[in-house]
Amino acid sequence: MKTNIGLFLKKRAEICPNREAVVEYERDRRFTFAELNARSNRVANALLEAGIKPGDRVATLLKNGVEFIETYFAVAKIGAVFVPLNWRLVAAELSYILGDSGARALVYDSDFDDTVNKLAEGEADALDVILWLRRENADGGAPAWATDYEQLTGGMCADEPPVGAWDDDNLFIMYTSGTTGRPKGVVHSHEGMLWSQLTSMSTSDMRDGDRWLLAMPMFHVGTMSPASLLVHRGGGGVIMRELDIGEMFRCIEQEKVTIFMAVPAMLQFMLVVPERKECDISSVRWIATGAAPVPVSLLREYETLGIRICQAYGLTESCGPGTLLLPEDAEAKVGSCGKPQMHTEIKIVDGEGNTIPMGSEEAGELLITGRHMMKEYWNKPEATAETLRDGWLYTGDICTWDADGFVTVCDRKKDMIISGGENIYPAELENVLAACPDVQEAAVIGVASQKWGETPLALVVPAPDAKPTAESLKAYCKENLASYKVPQLFELVDALPRNPSGKLLKPELRERFPGPAPF
Repeated sequence: MKTNIGLFLKKRAEICPNREAVVEYERDRRFTFAELNARSNRVANALLEAGIKPGDRVATLLKNGVEFIETYFAVAKIGAVFVPLNWRLVAAELSYILGDSGARALVYDSDFDDTVNKLAEGEADALDVILWLRRENADGGAPAWATDYEQLTGGMCADEPPVGAWDDDNLFIMYTSGTTGRPKGVVHSHEGMLWSQLTSMSTSDMRDGDRWLLAMPMFHVGTMSPASLLVHRGGGGVIMRELDIGEMFRCIEQEKVTIFMAVPAMLQFMLVVPERKECDISSVRWIATGAAPVPVSLLREYETLGIRICQAYGLTESCGPGTLLLPEDAEAKVGSCGKPQMHTEIKIVDGEGNTIPMGSEEAGELLITGRHMMKEYWNKPEATAETLRDGWLYTGDICTWDADGFVTVCDRKKDMIISGGENIYPAELENVLAACPDVQEAAVIGVASQKWGETPLALVVPAPDAKPTAESLKAYCKENLASYKVPQLFELVDALPRNPSGKLLKPELRERFPGPAPF
């Protein structure tokens, strides 16, 4: 049987048409699987009528909502390729991704009018976009070059569109920051997403009829994959458009949420808001988290609430799944990210590519394999060849594994900083700072932060006769970077340490500036 992820929605709508598929908490809108499938078909037929063909890329700049989910399944059905954009990025960053992917359509929220107007009016000649599909979130008219989402899709028939992709055909391209400062498009297929879903369902406690809180941004694989999986498993998606911890507790109580994803920083915040004691959250069985180990004290606090914590390690390149630390092992193996999930294999290798035995104290690079690994980096064959070798995904993370096979992440080979669950690559920040007239050179490292897990610290050598300040440098970064990437900490230094060949010595910088951050 051939696989098209879009047809999973069609099948689910046939099996349980009247079951609630999606709830939009803030907008108080509810859709059954039959309604969601009909809406998705209208979007699919609208895209086809606009000239979108199988293989064409369709980008989205959408806050969490039914429109994100229905567009994803619509694109999958017709064989186009879904490109979810991080709405925290600035126009220049988005322009690069639209150009690199060759996107033919952009579906966007009116929340981002200012950004999209810059793209459409200032750089349209450099982009391949033929359809600017704008979803109105407030009163106001669409520009002449944009098409109203509701008007266009509402007038289309709800019949199933012709299926345009199967199996190993491309399903989506998700851009992730790269060590060179340019984001790379991670390509996944329909079959890869199927195996990602099978892996998650067979490793975690997922049940028919579960209520999934989708509060983290859907442009992340950690939320987009569950949004896709809930259709496969027959669960209901409870969508929060804006993440507000206090409001989230009220949402959990009202909608009887059973599962959700939260980065470690969120787990800490959740314990201190007053709504935790005011709201009934007894429906929650477990919370998935990742990006950093969860301390035993935090695990125990959630145990008193009757909530289990599942700690995961995964990547965009693995379509989410990697390793998982189940609740029953969490205290004995604190600091670990668990064992490989079902349908997933791992090994840890030294610098020569030799497998390091379990139980060894030696650290090496973590490799993952499985049918849910990415196909490639879009238009980047050299980067693909470096990351995918002999069927293994080279993660770039330095790890150990104990005699029982539990993996612990020791360091990041590529210097990535994880701040509040967001991946930040120092090279990108360094490139921006290097372009500042007041900066001679700069280096960025991560320091521990009680609030965010890690936060970037920028070490700046001022240009001759320049007198930059933390405030001026931060303002410059805000003009060129998404807000979550902007360093909050700056140190002016006379020089950066380098070896005789000129290589920057970041370990020395980490010793000189160990942190932690004051927040």
